[in-house]
Amino acid sequence: MNFMANEKQYSRIIAFIFQAHYRPGLTELEFEREEIVRAATSLGLERPKNVGDVVYSFRFRQPFPKEIRSTAPANKEWVLRKVGNSRYRFVLAVQWTLSPNTALSVIKVPDATPGVISRYALGDEQALLSKLRYNRLVDLFTGLTCYSLQNHLRTSVADIGQVETDELYVGLDRRGCHYILPIQAKGGRDRLGAVQIEQDIALCAEKFPALVCRPLAAQFMADEVIALFEFEDTEAGVRVREERHYQLVPQEQLTVEELSRYRQASDAGVA
Repeated sequence: MNFMANEKQYSRIIAFIFQAHYRPGLTELEFEREEIVRAATSLGLERPKNVGDVVYSFRFRQPFPKEIRSTAPANKEWVLRKVGNSRYRFVLAVQWTLSPNTALSVIKVPDATPGVISRYALGDEQALLSKLRYNRLVDLFTGLTCYSLQNHLRTSVADIGQVETDELYVGLDRRGCHYILPIQAKGGRDRLGAVQIEQDIALCAEKFPALVCRPLAAQFMADEVIALFEFEDTEAGVRVREERHYQLVPQEQLTVEELSRYRQASDAGVA
């Protein structure tokens, strides 16, 4: 089955499950993993080869079908959250879409990525994580001294179940305070949503309660510009605290004028 066929199959399955539970006025609907298989059988579809990918697809890759979107009022949207092992919940939440601000200036950084890493990195996500690591972009963005602790951490969190973050950094500031920095890296078709950041915050609160959590995300833009985001958990939900854009370039592409402009910005305290 090709990718487009998978998307169509997944859309029919998730719409079937939603409609089986939805009643006008409800803002939360729970279902179990087994319902995905039963929905496929009821619709006369093949059992998905990867049952978990059905949920993953709508959490991170593609929008819900119109049968679900049409039930959400203005400025609201349905999101999928894990609420335990093999259990999920549709939640009607404030609409939240993350996309890089194309009006922001781009900061050029000399590219320190080893050529052999650039050559053999598998996929956009792996390439992005490598560029962050070898060019110390997390340090530049946060102002901390940071170290990669673990990538693709998969663990369980109370009341959520299994969660995964693309990479974890630990950081120190000049006063000796310790930080934990979970990073979600997005490239290609994957979308970043508030649910992922909420899970990263919950993971850090449970596994690293003594550290200050600073959740981050990275995303490729056009011309391989890298957008970096920092988030904060507010009363209104997860919000973007800071965003900056970086472009890795050969050293010779940094002009004297650009270096002078960066120095002036640093002297003014806005770097």
